[in-house]
Amino acid sequence: MAIKTFRPYTPGRRFYQVEDFSNLTKKPREKSLTIGKRKSGGRNNFGQITVRHIGGGARQAYSIVDFKRKDRWGIPGKIAAIEYDPNRSARICLVDYADGAKRYILHAEGVKVGDAVMSGPESPIRTGNALPLWAIPEGTFVHAIELMPGKGAAMARSAGAQVQLMAKNKEKVTLKMPSGEVRLVDKDCMATIGQVGNIEHNTVSRGYAGANRHRGIRPTVRGSAMNACDHPLGGGRGKSKGMNHPQSPWGQKSKGLKTRHKKQWTHMILRDRRQSSVAVTEAAST
Repeated sequence: MAIKTFRPYTPGRRFYQVEDFSNLTKKPREKSLTIGKRKSGGRNNFGQITVRHIGGGARQAYSIVDFKRKDRWGIPGKIAAIEYDPNRSARICLVDYADGAKRYILHAEGVKVGDAVMSGPESPIRTGNALPLWAIPEGTFVHAIELMPGKGAAMARSAGAQVQLMAKNKEKVTLKMPSGEVRLVDKDCMATIGQVGNIEHNTVSRGYAGANRHRGIRPTVRGSAMNACDHPLGGGRGKSKGMNHPQSPWGQKSKGLKTRHKKQWTHMILRDRRQSSVAVTEAAST
């Protein structure tokens, strides 16, 4: 993927960059796999704003992506198109299966129109194919990994993401995440071979404020720029940082406060992403 720049004929164009869509197939999205998408504005079912800075933006339709790939085991398919998806940073591929079914999957780096793909434990170790983790050789880079067997891919789904399969034992597989975290996952979880495409996505400069508004992202105002009645960091005579700790408008500390309560996955993490080096626990050797 290349990055397109512009002549600075306006201040907004000076730093504006867009992704090159030359590798995409020029065709409308598959209607049978596309549904309408309503905007929430960051509000829940009571109309209360639960996520700030969301609203407006261009209209979008949602493409249904097959994150499980389990009902197509052993059925060969062919990449019919590579398409843009406004709901994610990665591209998506339309797969035509031999039995007539159509599915969208995440585009893996190197996959082209006309390539053959397959899912299931008997699939060849080739980019774009999905297999259970126990059937993938150690050292292989994978993406779209399930946390629980049959639940659908939950990890490594964004552009450029890839996870390395480090080791296998009787029940678990050791994975090294892009963040440096080393964790265990059930050996029956599905994963796709290769790296997610559109790897230069994080280097694109949006250039001007309107580009964020097109994506439905509203402005973020600093708490120190507000009045004291609007934010814990607001107020003061003139510009003042004060002696307050960084916190949200509702007083929740934002630097170092632990907010995680559910501990069902803690025992699966062998090395935390925040620590440079931690001894591998006994779980890795059992």
